Amino acid sequence: MNPGSNTMQAASDISSWQKVVAKYQKPDHRRSLWQTANSLIPFFALWYLMYLSLGISYWITLGLSFPASGFLIRIFIISHDCGHGSFFKSRKANSILGSITSILTFIPYHRWKHEHAVHHATAGDLDGRGVGDIWTLTVKEYLELSFWRRIGYRIYRNPFVMFGVGAMFTFLIHYRFPTRNSGKRERTSNHRTNLALFTIVSILGITIGLEALLLVQLPILMISSAAGAWLFYVQHQFEGVYWDRNENWDYITEAMEGSSFYRLPKILQWFTGNIGFHHIHHLSPRIPNYFLEKCHKENLIFQKVKHITPLSSLKSLTFRLWDENRRKLVGFSYLKVLRAQNAMAVQ
Repeated sequence: MNPGSNTMQAASDISSWQKVVAKYQKPDHRRSLWQTANSLIPFFALWYLMYLSLGISYWITLGLSFPASGFLIRIFIISHDCGHGSFFKSRKANSILGSITSILTFIPYHRWKHEHAVHHATAGDLDGRGVGDIWTLTVKEYLELSFWRRIGYRIYRNPFVMFGVGAMFTFLIHYRFPTRNSGKRERTSNHRTNLALFTIVSILGITIGLEALLLVQLPILMISSAAGAWLFYVQHQFEGVYWDRNENWDYITEAMEGSSFYRLPKILQWFTGNIGFHHIHHLSPRIPNYFLEKCHKENLIFQKVKHITPLSSLKSLTFRLWDENRRKLVGFSYLKVLRAQNAMAVQ
C-alpha cells in the first residue's frame, strides 16, 4: 500500500472534488501582470548586468547567472500556466504571452503545450508512457532489452546526463526539430520559435558579439535547464509514488499520490512559481500558480499528502526502474537481488 493511501481514501470520499478547487481557478489579472513584470524585468536587468560584468570579472558574471536562472524558471512557469489556460481568462492573451515567454526558455510554445497536455492525461499510467515524460522502464522491460539498449538506458538515466548534458540537449537541440507526429500548429510553433531565436541571436551577435552572448547565456541555460529537469523528474519519481496500468489508473489517485508535494524553502518556492504543490496542480491545472499555496492551506485534504523535502528528494537519484511486483521505483542494484533470488529458486 502506498504511504498516501489514507489520504487517497479521504480524497475518494469527496465525490465533488471539483467544487473544492473551483474557487481557485479564476485568474487574477492584476496578479498575473505583476508576476509577469517581477519576472521579466529582473531577468533582463540581470542579463544586462552580466554583460557589463564581463569587463570586470567573469566570476561576477557566473555569480549573477544563478539569480538570472531563477527568474528564467519563473518565466517558464508563466509560459506553463498560459499553456494550461490558467494565467489569463482570455485564450488569446494566454497564447500571446505564452508564446513570448517560451522563446526565452527556447521552447516552442504550442508543441510543448500539446506534449504537456498528454503528460497530464497519462502521468502515472504505465501504458501511456512516451510523450512529455522521462523515459522509465519496468524491471521486466529492462531485462528484455538487448545489451546495447541496456547501456543506452543506463546512460540516459545517469544523473549527470539527465540533469546536465541531456537537459541542455533537450532545450538547445531537441526542441529545434518538430517530431514526426507533430501537428501543423506544433510544427508552425517550432518554426516560429526557431526564427525568433535566430533573429535574437543575430541581433545580439552583431551588437555585443557572439562570444559575449555565449558567456552570458550559456551559464543561465545550464543552471535553469538542470533545475528544470530536476523539478520535472522529482515531481513524478519519488519514494511511494503511484503508477499503475491503464485499466486500474485513476486520475485523482495520480494527482494526490503520483504527483509530489515538494516542500521547498520560501525563496525557492517563489522562484519556481509554487510548482512544488504539484499534487494540486495535477488535480486542477486550471489553478494559476499563485493560488496553489492558498488552495493547499485552506483545504485539509491537501495538507495530509505526504511531502518530500530537498534533502529527502535526493533519494530519487537512485531510482531507475519500476518494479510492477513490488509497486515501487527501484535502482539498478535491485537487479542483483533479483538475480540472486532467481538463482536460489533454481537450486
